[in-house]
Amino acid sequence: MSPLVLAKLDITANPWAFQAHVEVWVLVVGLVAAYIYAVRVIGPTAVAPGQPVVTRRQKVYFVATVLMLWAASDWPIHDIGETYLYSAHMLQHMMLSYFLPPLAVLAMPQWLLRLIIGSGRGYRVFRFFTRPVVAGVLFNAVVMVTHIPGVVNASGENAVLHYSLHFFLVSSAILMWMPVIGPFKELHMGYAGKMIYLFAQSVIPTVPAGWLTFADGVVYKRYNIPVRVWGVNVINDQQMAGAIMKVGGTMFMWSIIIYMFFKRFSAGFDEQQSFRRVKVGRRAVDPAAEAQPAEAILTYEQVTEAFERVPAAPEPERSI
Repeated sequence: MSPLVLAKLDITANPWAFQAHVEVWVLVVGLVAAYIYAVRVIGPTAVAPGQPVVTRRQKVYFVATVLMLWAASDWPIHDIGETYLYSAHMLQHMMLSYFLPPLAVLAMPQWLLRLIIGSGRGYRVFRFFTRPVVAGVLFNAVVMVTHIPGVVNASGENAVLHYSLHFFLVSSAILMWMPVIGPFKELHMGYAGKMIYLFAQSVIPTVPAGWLTFADGVVYKRYNIPVRVWGVNVINDQQMAGAIMKVGGTMFMWSIIIYMFFKRFSAGFDEQQSFRRVKVGRRAVDPAAEAQPAEAILTYEQVTEAFERVPAAPEPERSI
């Protein structure tokens, strides 16, 4: 019997009871095995001689992606979020739609993505769906649909619908990140375009977030059950979910925007400062002075000699 049925019939049901999710374990093991096979077997034949198949940073991003997927899809976040607390469900969706996709994109080598989509029709389709307008609209449409009460209530009872929603959520988010940090540089926007694009992604989710925060009654009936985790009532649970979506998503996106702003403009500003001193060998020199030819730098003796060669100005006649 499912935890939802137990919660409706017996208020002593244990929300923290461990449940094995074999399908999640198979998915995680399959992804790890596929990545290792691609890197060790396919990668050496797909890159130029002397080029790294995968960087250390990409390996770190891949490990973080797998851990994020596992944490969001397995016990206890999955079980609490799907049956008892919508705020936990919202945390799960934030992990799958906001935090996991950029890690997955950064973990993917260019040669691997090129191998998956090809260079013909597959690439053209991929390029169309990664256009900023198309990818942004698609991602936000999926986010909005996954918060419709009828869809949320139905997904709790239908496993196929439930996993399909998660698949479309992650897939649309990965497409959304491609114009920003994807492996294909030709699909990237400029820095200003990226910042405006990410700002737009932080605005649309405020609609369901505000709706959940200020709703007077119960929005999702399937979470209105006798068993209350931590004693949180259903209204406070909805408000917590709205706060997680609003604050978590906005802060995440804006943090990236601020980082991109300073990375873009502080580098050029730093290079223009003549007071920056760099080490050449064991001595510190002024980059501006180092760039000038030696004869252009005047010494104190040269200046004194030049003054001595200039005749003194005649004294003006005094009138009585």
